[in-house]
Amino acid sequence: MLNIKFIRENADRVKKSCENKQVKVDIDKLLKIDRQRRKIMLTLDGFRAKKNKANKDIIAAKDEKSKKKIISEMRKIDKQSDKTKKQFQKIDAEYNEIMLLVPNVYSKDTPIGVDDTYNKEVYKSGKIPKFDFPIKDHIQIGKDLDLIDIERGVKTSGFRGYYLKNEAVLLQFALMQFALDKLRKKGFVVMIPPTILRENVLIGSGHFPEAKAEIYQIANPGRLASGEEVKEKFFLGGTSEPALLAYYADTILDEKKLPIKLAGFSSCYRSEAGSYGKDTKGLYRLHEFMKIEQVVFCRADLEESHKLFDEIGGCAKEILEELKLPYRVVQVCTGDMGAGKYEMQDVETWMPSRDSYGETHSDSALTDWQARRMNIKYRIKNNEKKFVYTLNNTMIASPRILIAILENYQQKDGSVLIPKVLQKYIGINKIEKRDKKNELS
Repeated sequence: MLNIKFIRENADRVKKSCENKQVKVDIDKLLKIDRQRRKIMLTLDGFRAKKNKANKDIIAAKDEKSKKKIISEMRKIDKQSDKTKKQFQKIDAEYNEIMLLVPNVYSKDTPIGVDDTYNKEVYKSGKIPKFDFPIKDHIQIGKDLDLIDIERGVKTSGFRGYYLKNEAVLLQFALMQFALDKLRKKGFVVMIPPTILRENVLIGSGHFPEAKAEIYQIANPGRLASGEEVKEKFFLGGTSEPALLAYYADTILDEKKLPIKLAGFSSCYRSEAGSYGKDTKGLYRLHEFMKIEQVVFCRADLEESHKLFDEIGGCAKEILEELKLPYRVVQVCTGDMGAGKYEMQDVETWMPSRDSYGETHSDSALTDWQARRMNIKYRIKNNEKKFVYTLNNTMIASPRILIAILENYQQKDGSVLIPKVLQKYIGINKIEKRDKKNELS
């Protein structure tokens, strides 16, 4: 969330951010509630001061009559205080509810626009391949080489279900290991975080309330030893970002240890609630997949944050260049970025069957918007504390990236070459059609 002091002093800028990010929040109502809330807080402070004085007066009282009079006055103050506390609880709940909806402001170079058609291309790498034979899409390649089975996936798991088989499995794990090896060398602490998450974790990361429809809730969270049902809500993570952020929730970090760089490998689950009828074929848009996510905590400094933004985004570009896949980078516009994003870039990889680029990576800087929700601070001189800035980036996500590999590396004879950097993990340099008798029927 934003600092309320910042909102007070920059109300017009925050309103503009709401408008351009298409987030419906009444900032004037928030500021009115904020004024009421602060007024009630001052009243409660006054009651506390009176009670403290009364306690001292009781000790100093010379006779029982004086004590009784003071105690009687204290009881009146207690009643007034209790009534005011209830008023505060009601207005504080309303205040916090609205504060969670207020989006972050965006950087000066963020394009203004309502959807991804306003995203701005800022970089392009690699040559688009030219084929001297009719190309296949990854679905057909997957069938021909016994790598992907979507029909049985749908039968088992429903819409967007799939099976990866044979070399596709090896390819996916090779990509994950390749990415982890690279990140370890770059100083990232690698983790396998939880994928079952508490509600407060998703509120802290900013996925709630904005993207709640995208998150699966666990219908049966279990029972206690007594047989009583667990009342707490649990959810499946759509990325390891919330769990990595929560690792340092309610923590004061040492400034000398910043930036802290984490990389989380996890299975990811997304309902894709808002994408009905979109990218329905193949492996592009799925309910479950594997991903390695980078999360960084740094000092509250925009210049430092931007350098790290370029650094972690560069990790994704480096992977694609070593895989020798054509890609481009787009600066994401206001209407296409999440509420908490200060600046955001997507990396899109060339996918021949689409005759276009498809998003494979996403790089974001969020200033202290998440840290305030998660209560993650660092200590500076004179024991002063500041909220950290946070960043995140998709290092690799699969099987979507398999679309680009299978289609860009397909050969005229129906085989698919393995990118050289992955061959050591798989032990082969080509995927060829196997003998029918070795295929699963």
